Amino acid sequence: MNEMNNQVARVFARIRTQTPLIHHLTNFVVMNDTANVTMHIGASPVMAHAAAEVEEMVSLAGALVINIGTLTPDWIEAMFLAGKRANALGVPVVLDPVGAGATTLRTQTSQRMLNELEIAVIRGNAGEIATLSGSGGVVRGVDSIEGVRDPEAVLHIARTWNTVVAVTGQRDLVSDGRRVLGIDNGHVRLTQLTGTGCMATTVIAAFAAVEHDFLLAASGALATFGLAAELAASAASGPASFKLAFFDQLFNLSAEHVAAGVRIVDLTP
Repeated sequence: MNEMNNQVARVFARIRTQTPLIHHLTNFVVMNDTANVTMHIGASPVMAHAAAEVEEMVSLAGALVINIGTLTPDWIEAMFLAGKRANALGVPVVLDPVGAGATTLRTQTSQRMLNELEIAVIRGNAGEIATLSGSGGVVRGVDSIEGVRDPEAVLHIARTWNTVVAVTGQRDLVSDGRRVLGIDNGHVRLTQLTGTGCMATTVIAAFAAVEHDFLLAASGALATFGLAAELAASAASGPASFKLAFFDQLFNLSAEHVAAGVRIVDLTP
């Protein structure tokens, strides 16, 4: 058991004791699942999208999730209002650019957010991150077909954007522009459910709400999320039973489980 594992376990324990409020502007597809995962990791979810209340709501939050999965013009306005208020208050913003590269609206909105907001962590699949970085990613719908998968490329993107970049895939890659970490927890069952990327984003936000070393927060969150998936897969016979088992495993995780089970490696070139 290394010191990184112990650090992740300590952050996880703080979530359980502090129960931070996570404000979501997120998509309709998995909003209920995202709220449940927020609760199961130990945080408290709120889904508030109206422009008239987002600035007030984010002032109560420990972190803000902006997820562009079901964009509308009204939601875009609310996202920028919430994001700018979060920045003014020092509330970390976690961006999930769902489907960036699939349509102009999604791509341009994500690029505007990177340019106009201070993003603590951006979590996307390889195609989404490659598209936004100009590296030539290919996205179909919300699924990655081609994208950035090289640790050195992720390091460069994080340095360019001056944020923590988390690229999820078979091996997750997370970088703050100085270091790049690989996360080897996870299970193929996660690819058989819709919205698991969105759920992973909210776990990152829960970690970021209590840990402002966002490299540690993002990598620890993804490792913890993947560990719960590994434990759930052993009890599942298909995607539906896996989903139920995953929620249970996430809920029942302890800091000791996390310290013993997360697998994070340093890939810094």
